[in-house]
Amino acid sequence: MNTLLHPTYFPNLSHYIEIVQSEAISFETCDNYQKQTYRNRTEIYGANGKLALTVPVNYTQKNRQLYKDVEIANENDWQLQHLKSLQSAYSMSPFFEYYIDDLMPLFNRHYKYILDLNLDTFALINDCLQIEIPFSKTKVFEKEPEHKADLRHLVRKNQSLEGIESYQQVFTEKRGFISNLSILDLLFNEGPASEIYLKKQKQ
Repeated sequence: MNTLLHPTYFPNLSHYIEIVQSEAISFETCDNYQKQTYRNRTEIYGANGKLALTVPVNYTQKNRQLYKDVEIANENDWQLQHLKSLQSAYSMSPFFEYYIDDLMPLFNRHYKYILDLNLDTFALINDCLQIEIPFSKTKVFEKEPEHKADLRHLVRKNQSLEGIESYQQVFTEKRGFISNLSILDLLFNEGPASEIYLKKQKQ
């Protein structure tokens, strides 16, 4: 089945469970951008619990913009801040050192558009997981697409993810298991076993 999703920043597990179980992915790029979604944010497990990493963008609700036209606000060094947060949260995880060098290009490259960043994030994570998922970008917006599993709703914040197996997280003993975090949380904690874990889960 071809699955229709929004490209997001370091997608959460609800996205990646669908991605690894799909024959192909269609990325929605022709919709109007909406704030307060996973388009420009991801959530990790910090020492004090769930921590949101947000990519700042230049966007106002008054002037509607297509997702593909929204620019990143690069005035602040958000990439360095995100990298430091990941180091603080996951430096003690089993596979942080194994993957961090592969991820560094995303934190060193200057990106103008949030969509380009998210597509590169997807490609790089797939390389880390050693999976190949064919993908395409939409050319027109369809409210009710045909011949696709429409899972664009997963881009909304605070989507619950029920019934999945827990795995060992850095701060599990301190604060318990937190579900549906960034794919990075799974990758740093489970390493090469991440793909097997994702394929076993059902939403």
